[in-house]
Amino acid sequence: MQVDPHRFLVVAGPCVVESAELLKTVAAHLVKECNSRPIQLVFKSSYRKANRTSAYSFQGIGDELALKALQEVRTEFGIPILTDIHSDREAAIAAEYVDVLQIPAFLSRQTSLLEAAAVTGRVVNIKKAQFMAPEDVIKAAGKVVEAGNDNIWLTERGTSFGYHDLVVDFRGIVTMKKSGFPVLFDATHSVQRPSIGGESGGQPEFAPALARAAVAVGVDGLFFETHPDPATALSDAATQLPLTDVGAFLDGALRHWRP
Repeated sequence: MQVDPHRFLVVAGPCVVESAELLKTVAAHLVKECNSRPIQLVFKSSYRKANRTSAYSFQGIGDELALKALQEVRTEFGIPILTDIHSDREAAIAAEYVDVLQIPAFLSRQTSLLEAAAVTGRVVNIKKAQFMAPEDVIKAAGKVVEAGNDNIWLTERGTSFGYHDLVVDFRGIVTMKKSGFPVLFDATHSVQRPSIGGESGGQPEFAPALARAAVAVGVDGLFFETHPDPATALSDAATQLPLTDVGAFLDGALRHWRP
């Protein structure tokens, strides 16, 4: 898929596939909100969470079941799908079901994973690691290009600030834009407090302001996670945006967009 320069790119959905019903509920709401605005929607959800804080945290409903649920959303709503991959062998498997393969932040330096994603021909979204300088994620993108795929997105998701906090350096967005690839800002992971206890915490009240700032700086799109009832979400409960807040969140961001 190609990014439409006349529409603002939004990648949104629940953190992880909890059920097919949840995906369709969220997708229906997102389609309604985005179709009434100049937005190009990509639906996201991780078919499996492979980097949870605790071994006891929810990881998924089963890979095949989750991927098929994502494919159903793709077919029923006619929207592209993004999901994470965690190992080389997963790239070809997930590519059968989705349009965009996401390289998780903690894995964004893994050369073989980047190459495996590249050869599928799918869009490759590289999350900038919390420990990575913005110019270094461009080097990661270079590995994908060398493997024969230049359909790449880069996503800013905050930088480690001490042990259990993140900060957003908006200079990084300017640097990442020099790559020529579309740059997104992850508004919900950027407000995480990683591994603050038995699971990651967060300060979601800052997400709308950070999103507005990122759009003003010039990102090509926003990434955010949303759930009908974040408090009961099985992953990233502390940072997901309530589904009913999506419209206001988008309107706030779009006021600063310059097509």
